[in-house]
Amino acid sequence: MDRQHVDVAVVGGGPAGLAASLYAARGRANTVVFESGLPGGQIVTTDWVENYPGFPGGINGAELGELMTKQAEEHGAIIRTFSPVSSITPSDGRFFVKSEDEEFEAEAVILATGAVPRKLNIPGEAEFTGRGVSWCATCDAPLYKGKRVAVIGGGDAAVEEATFLTKFASEVHLIHRRNEYRATKCLQERCRANPKIDEHLSRVPKEIVGADGKVAGIRLTSTDGAPEEYLELDGVFIFVGVHPVSELAQGLLDLTQTGYIKIDHDGHTNVPGLYAAGDVTNSELKQVVTAAAKGASAAFEALRYLDEKATHAS
Repeated sequence: MDRQHVDVAVVGGGPAGLAASLYAARGRANTVVFESGLPGGQIVTTDWVENYPGFPGGINGAELGELMTKQAEEHGAIIRTFSPVSSITPSDGRFFVKSEDEEFEAEAVILATGAVPRKLNIPGEAEFTGRGVSWCATCDAPLYKGKRVAVIGGGDAAVEEATFLTKFASEVHLIHRRNEYRATKCLQERCRANPKIDEHLSRVPKEIVGADGKVAGIRLTSTDGAPEEYLELDGVFIFVGVHPVSELAQGLLDLTQTGYIKIDHDGHTNVPGLYAAGDVTNSELKQVVTAAAKGASAAFEALRYLDEKATHAS
């Protein structure tokens, strides 16, 4: 198998990976981004991003992802879509990056593989996925025009998506296991001002019930001693956190107990030449702006690493 040589291999094409590739390519490094799907990451499935600097009033998530992709490509980054990486192997100060039937030799690697939504692991969730159970309101909300839906979760994503769903659904039931949300106060205020949203605090989903091959309702248990509750529904949207996509790093890098890649402030891992950025890392705040910032930092450190290698080799 012939190996193609690159200076910087970026694994993941979300905000962290796209920002990293922009900075690396602008630094005149031969940069390739490996993305298993379409570039943009989770923001592509977000209806509206209102807290990214430079866009007063907000911007559609898919549009922001497209702009980031275009900017990286304009500066020379090569973005390979639908190109998942199966392994990364260190060897003599370089890294062999295997993608499909190809192998690349990279001087430095930036892991920006992101995170995926967590599942509830309750009866009915797997059975009715795609038939009423969804993790993407932006993708599926139009299917529920005039219908009843539930949103599971209490963080920013859950509250934002519940509000978004009111544009389509007749009823939105927001279900959270605690007695107060974790979402930022402004989002909570907007949610509670919406007459279409019915709150169910201190409630835990027990079972997603189906009929005729699709979602028909959900059973809820109480965490404060109240009776079990049943809601008739047409759809269930789940936003209960994310799981880091760190399988490539297992056995290669230091991870936290929950599977996030350990990095320092600038994106260094415990392996020289191997950096990480974005939602796959143990960085506390996981937002588009912080992912982009961490991607830029990782790329800056990778460029400095390449310069040091070139100096020592000469």
